[in-house]
Amino acid sequence: MNFIDRVPLFIVLVFSIIFHEVAHGMVALWRGDTTARDAGRLTFNPIPHIDLFGTILFPLFLILMQSSFLFGWAKPVPVDPRRFSQAQKDMALVGAAGPASNLFLAVVLGLVARWAIPHLGTAHMMTQALGFGVMINLVLAVFNLMPIPPLDGSRILLAFLPVRFIKPYIQLERYGMLIIFAAFYLGLFRLAVWPVVQLGMRVILG
Repeated sequence: MNFIDRVPLFIVLVFSIIFHEVAHGMVALWRGDTTARDAGRLTFNPIPHIDLFGTILFPLFLILMQSSFLFGWAKPVPVDPRRFSQAQKDMALVGAAGPASNLFLAVVLGLVARWAIPHLGTAHMMTQALGFGVMINLVLAVFNLMPIPPLDGSRILLAFLPVRFIKPYIQLERYGMLIIFAAFYLGLFRLAVWPVVQLGMRVILG
């Protein structure tokens, strides 16, 4: 695919990661934290969510390099656990909201793709974008469920950890990005994430 053909994929990616962050903020608001709302982050306007590198430069670099995959991220929605009545439980709900929103998007886009494939064909730009939307939302959901701080899976796991393990686990976040990049380099995410994504795509797209 050339650069122009990949523009719809870029739009789908940006919308998906913004949808993910808005879901975090909406659940935080539901649980009593207004931080995201007060910061103007409960909007689908991409501007407040844009991380210059993660939302724009990195995906465009992958497009220009004609990478076989496309990935990115937005600025994390601010959350203040002190405003929750049950901090660990509520943080777990906030953390789960992001992957759940991507799974929801994957199913919706998959239903539209099931209609588009027989009517437009698999080579049509819309069909390609819908299929990519299913894939990238499954990737975002499964990847973020990994229990590595600061990924969403770590927020969920914290709700179940014994008290004596909570502080050391939280302190692990300072090394989180190094762990994530090391896992990418060693191919561990490909082994852990991609089989689940492929299974999800078979179930959703048929």
